[in-house]
Amino acid sequence: MEWNSNNTFKTYKADMEPKAMMDMALIPNIDPVDIGLGSSEKGSVVPTSKPRKKTMTSVYLKYFETAPDGKTRRCKFCGQSYSIATATGNLGRHLSNRHPGYDKTGDVVTTSSVPQPTTPVIKKSQPQGRAAQVDYDHLNWLLIKWLILASLPPSTLEEKWLANSFKFLNPSIQLWPGEKYKAVFREVFRSMREDVRVSLEQVSSKVSVTLDFWTSYEQIFYMSVTCQWIDENWSFQKVLLDICQVPYPCTGSEIYNTLFKVLKMYNIENKVLSCTHDNSQNAIHACHTLKEDLDGQKVGPFCYIPCAARTLSLIIDDALRTTKPVIAKVREFVQELNASLDISEDFIQLTTAYQEGSWQFPLDASARWSGNYQMLDLVHKQAGKSMDAVVRKNEEILGSRILLNVAEKNVANIVHNYLEPFYKVINEICVNNPPTIGMVIVYMDHISDTIATRQTPDWLKSAAEDMAKKLRSYNNQVCNIFIYMTAILDPRIKCELIPEGLNSENYLEEARAHFMRNYYTSHFSSMTSGYSAQDIEDGGSVSFAEEIARKKRRASMSNVADELTQYLSESPAPTKTDVLEWWKVNSTRYPRLSAMARDFLAVQATSVKPEELFCSKGDEIDKQRFCMPHDSTQAILCIKSWTQGGLKLKYKSSEIDYERLMELAAAAAADNISAGFDKKQK
Repeated sequence: MEWNSNNTFKTYKADMEPKAMMDMALIPNIDPVDIGLGSSEKGSVVPTSKPRKKTMTSVYLKYFETAPDGKTRRCKFCGQSYSIATATGNLGRHLSNRHPGYDKTGDVVTTSSVPQPTTPVIKKSQPQGRAAQVDYDHLNWLLIKWLILASLPPSTLEEKWLANSFKFLNPSIQLWPGEKYKAVFREVFRSMREDVRVSLEQVSSKVSVTLDFWTSYEQIFYMSVTCQWIDENWSFQKVLLDICQVPYPCTGSEIYNTLFKVLKMYNIENKVLSCTHDNSQNAIHACHTLKEDLDGQKVGPFCYIPCAARTLSLIIDDALRTTKPVIAKVREFVQELNASLDISEDFIQLTTAYQEGSWQFPLDASARWSGNYQMLDLVHKQAGKSMDAVVRKNEEILGSRILLNVAEKNVANIVHNYLEPFYKVINEICVNNPPTIGMVIVYMDHISDTIATRQTPDWLKSAAEDMAKKLRSYNNQVCNIFIYMTAILDPRIKCELIPEGLNSENYLEEARAHFMRNYYTSHFSSMTSGYSAQDIEDGGSVSFAEEIARKKRRASMSNVADELTQYLSESPAPTKTDVLEWWKVNSTRYPRLSAMARDFLAVQATSVKPEELFCSKGDEIDKQRFCMPHDSTQAILCIKSWTQGGLKLKYKSSEIDYERLMELAAAAAADNISAGFDKKQK
């Protein structure tokens, strides 16, 4: 549904008669007064009630009826509206193009013959008015969609030559002023945020949040807050809550205050089970303050977790430290391959001749993990033959400086082999999105063993020590009862695959106590019949019937505890098992334990999607965030995330149905093409 499709342009090209104007309630009228703006558009000026100096008379007028407000005329055949000031020649062309033979239908045309749209573009009908403005609203709404998907600020539309391009298509086209676009974005943001807030009120389970931070070109520090949970159908749900400016000096205190305002605004501060942060000290301080606050209110357990993906990224940076010069040379070579068709064809022919693998262009040349490993992989697989031959053949362009010597190739091969386990782990957590924290803990334990047991050359030992230090810091932060409970509720792990540092008999007993304390009471509150748990256990003057009831309750409590025992006694599920699907199928066997699993399996191991951190996709996201001006960052980035998540773009109470809008545009374009062909035939 891109605004710059051919059909869309054609809609606004022929005689300004797009079919999408058949019903002025198809899109919401944006009233400059309603959003607190003036307007310099000719098409948006409301005609005054001053009498006209000249009365229009024409044979065409009998086929049009005047609206009660006296501002528009509507075709009696199709219902298309025109301004009262539209020349009669244009009305005649409309009749000739759209209704050939109209003059042979008789003088009487009733309004009941006007077709009505079956699928409105908005969910709530809008009052009709200001037809001249509606001439351009379809285009403006399509441009809004483009700005959102491309993460571009409204100021983009103020570029002179973009406006000239529209004028080339149709000199009458008028775009909204930049301030009007901004006002519309702000209103869309408010409307959609309210929908998000209402949807979160329906969530019955605990939720987890993740934090991400960045600084824009204006040196403004931002924080994004994202919420995750598992719904009643065992589907993972995720929604961006807000993108906030963190006020100066951007310390843990400011982050905490900003975060708590967001949680309070959505009324989920009592539902939050965990927060996964970006490993920065300020974020850790903010999460610690939030934990103290929630613990003081006794709203339930809360834990904050470091981002495993960022820890891995820092560890890999240590490993790549000694190979940066080699990678820089190979990257320069790859960039030339991607830029030149002739050089890339030479490379493909040589790698085929030398049997050095097949390569698909463009090659990943990003400075992230995916690009760096691609550089090492290139050296490792082709052993220098193809690369050397291409460089020598194109030495005038490439120069001999990027040729690798034997020592450099040897270093690249050693580091490539050393990082192979990292490559497998990163692939796993990127493919299994989102990865459960239990499985990520298993992967990180495997990385620890790899670093500790692998033989490393002297020049790599210093990097290996730094890598091990970062891993120990991560493991210390995740070695707690909260992570233990989250891990054992992954049916692929249970107690068998728990890393040694996390596996404790005390943790198991604490997990059992937490299960009884928090998931027995909530699911058996009706069984107590007005008696508290203490009343049931303590003595007192009770009837014989009540003694029988107590025994039944104790038996039920034992069965509840046995859910956890039975679950852990069974063998773990295969590692390829879909965790949420497993719990969906087995929730009837473990009705109370499954409620606990719904809460804890929503806890996130990473603060961002792993592929956004390790792959070139993250470069585009960083660029969009860095370049976005402050007056557009929150609205556009939130709206984009919400629409990608399935929410309809909404202006006040009106949902904008872009699929229907494009259908109308395509139909109008087809009509215009047909009308043009008929004219040529004549």
